[in-house]
Amino acid sequence: MAKHKHKHRDARVLSRGAPPPIPPLDHAEYKSLLHQLQIELVKLQRDVIAERRRILVILEGRDAAGKDGTVKRITAHLSPRETRVVALPKPSDREVTEWYFQRYVEHLPAAEELVLFNRSWYNRVGVERVMGFSTDAEYEEFMSSVLEFEQMLIRSGITLVKYYLDISKAEQKKRLKARGKDPLKQWKVSPIDAQALKKWEEYSEARNAMLARTHNMISPWFVVRADDKDQARINLIRHMLARLTYPGADETLLTPNPDIVFAYDEAYLRNGMIAP
Repeated sequence: MAKHKHKHRDARVLSRGAPPPIPPLDHAEYKSLLHQLQIELVKLQRDVIAERRRILVILEGRDAAGKDGTVKRITAHLSPRETRVVALPKPSDREVTEWYFQRYVEHLPAAEELVLFNRSWYNRVGVERVMGFSTDAEYEEFMSSVLEFEQMLIRSGITLVKYYLDISKAEQKKRLKARGKDPLKQWKVSPIDAQALKKWEEYSEARNAMLARTHNMISPWFVVRADDKDQARINLIRHMLARLTYPGADETLLTPNPDIVFAYDEAYLRNGMIAP
């Protein structure tokens, strides 16, 4: 029943022209919803442990899209023993010579684990592509092998969910400016930030190619409209919980807004649901 409802909503969203505005959440409402959803995340983790499940969640997006904040809200009350966040630095001289996926493999989830990749192997077709850190041959090799790699993981028993947090150019500019002034966020500032806005169009082209060529029925991409951080966090968590399923779920909490979280479709590039 729920699947039919989501298909209907997706069709409705796809047929639109301009994307609808996202209504802000009252702060008290946001805190209450987040608390309830974090209880649901604990229920999910209990099932992951009891059933020895292996869950991998990938979060991608431009600089300042809200990946760090989303990860923090997901993991805030989960067991650190069975929850891992992976945010790899640039590869070492040795790692550059390895099979591209090799350094990610050691971080994949074992039984009972939920692992979140804050950026992932898709760096190859994002930052590396735009900044010239990889060759055309390496790019094409990645594109031709990544879905096979992901399908191997899924066949092995890993549950994989992929999210792309999408923000507008104006919102990224505002967030990067605020980041530079905040003494508590200086660790986030990098030379790459300075290129994020200058190379906006190049990043858009790279994103579009990534979504078009690596979205599929087995490991689909879900796009999150993330200009409103609170709405993005709440709806991503709702969607993730509904996608992963677990006993005792409060179904009234697990319906994401389809104007905020939706499976990728090329039509969203034309109607503005994905930022140009």
